[in-house]
Amino acid sequence: MTEKNVLIFQGGWDGHEPVKVAARFAKLMEKNGYTCKIYDNQEVLLDLDLLMRQDLIIPCWTMGKIDAAARANIVKAVAAGTGLAGCHGGMCDAFREDVEWQFMTGGQWVSHPGGDGISYQVNICKGSSPIVEGLEDFPVCSEQYYLHVDPAVEVLATTRFPIVPYYHISNKEVDMPVAWTKFWGNGRVFYNSLGHHDDVFEKSPEAQILMERGMLWAAQGKEYASEHKLTTERFENTAKMY
Repeated sequence: MTEKNVLIFQGGWDGHEPVKVAARFAKLMEKNGYTCKIYDNQEVLLDLDLLMRQDLIIPCWTMGKIDAAARANIVKAVAAGTGLAGCHGGMCDAFREDVEWQFMTGGQWVSHPGGDGISYQVNICKGSSPIVEGLEDFPVCSEQYYLHVDPAVEVLATTRFPIVPYYHISNKEVDMPVAWTKFWGNGRVFYNSLGHHDDVFEKSPEAQILMERGMLWAAQGKEYASEHKLTTERFENTAKMY
């Protein structure tokens, strides 16, 4: 039986509790038969061969910077079939200056009007994906993420803005994506904007179900790519170099 591997790298702003969140995600994946290794640094990302052997990469790193070579390796590994999944600021408020990271992940945090402790509703986009099958809309009390989002993503859940008054209320109400999937080359990408603190997944169990299913979906893409003999040649021949 082939070993199924997950690489998690944690760090950045401590306010998002990267150590606790990484441990939670590792436990969820290990429950599903994956071998998880957690790293406290980005140096591991410089080993392209290691990244290529992963079924899933989970970033838990808010803000900060990423070495261009490290990001390029993740880009290549995901394009080849390795999955990418993350939550909240650990993936889509990471490496704000790196536009290729934002292109791959599908979105970027820009604000959370009202800060932490905002009560709002997460609305499931029923029928959008097996990831949300059987899930119902649910309440959350946390940060409500306002993101700039890639229009190519498949939206799985949304939340309505505005909830609190701020400059954005002069515009119409919008349904902001909370969770989505997309593809990057042959790889699967999943994002869930919930997870400001680790206990969000305790207070709103649906958030953890959503996260677990999304991580598994992303991790299973590598096997699919292998079974269908998908290569990266069609992407690499026209890839724009950064």
